[in-house]
Amino acid sequence: MGSVQRALRLLECVAEHEHGAPAKQLARETGLALPTAYHLLRTLVHEGYLRRDKGLFFLGEAAERLSDTAAKQKRRSTVVEALAHWRDLIGVPVYYAVYRDGEIEVLCVSDSPGSPAVEEWADFRETGHAHAIGQCLLSQLDEGARRDHLDRYPVETITPYTVRDDGALLRRLERADGRTPVVERQEYALGAVCAAIPVTLGATAATIAISLPAQQGDRLLAAARELQAEIGRMPGSLAISISI
Repeated sequence: MGSVQRALRLLECVAEHEHGAPAKQLARETGLALPTAYHLLRTLVHEGYLRRDKGLFFLGEAAERLSDTAAKQKRRSTVVEALAHWRDLIGVPVYYAVYRDGEIEVLCVSDSPGSPAVEEWADFRETGHAHAIGQCLLSQLDEGARRDHLDRYPVETITPYTVRDDGALLRRLERADGRTPVVERQEYALGAVCAAIPVTLGATAATIAISLPAQQGDRLLAAARELQAEIGRMPGSLAISISI
């Protein structure tokens, strides 16, 4: 355990020196005996956590991978906390999704026993035309990307309320203004209504969405507008990497 602690102290010390540092300096700053520091530095270089160049030590690829992983976990935690906050505040399930590499990806869902999420009974990726999440994401794409998506995942009847054909869907998407929540009522799942709010994440199409039982459909627009207002008050929580 002592060796691990000393090695971690060296890693932290190297991380503080953007332009590298020699072994003697690292030993002095960590309070380690020079032979101990040399031994640990050689081991860390061998394992890829450090690299040595012209007598100076820098973070290696293995340490950088650890750093990237920690950053991703922190960003995901931020997303989870934001969605849970909105779930409890508004009393609805909250979803976060993006359009990445030609696919709809629901990255996070926050629900509760009293407000359960809509069951994914038909693959969300293949039924984007039928649910608010997919419609909101597709509305943010250009015409070519929309048609490419529909060529791969054509419109199909999911419920009696589903949009009937590509043309009808494309006309609906063209009417979306990028500010108003996209709403669907029982198009994906009977007994459920949904609203999705477009979110700007650089060039990535993203959305935060909610759902309600159909019998509470009169709450949907008000809840969506409340969520939209809350998102506007918390811009930092939405600076979300699509890599989570």
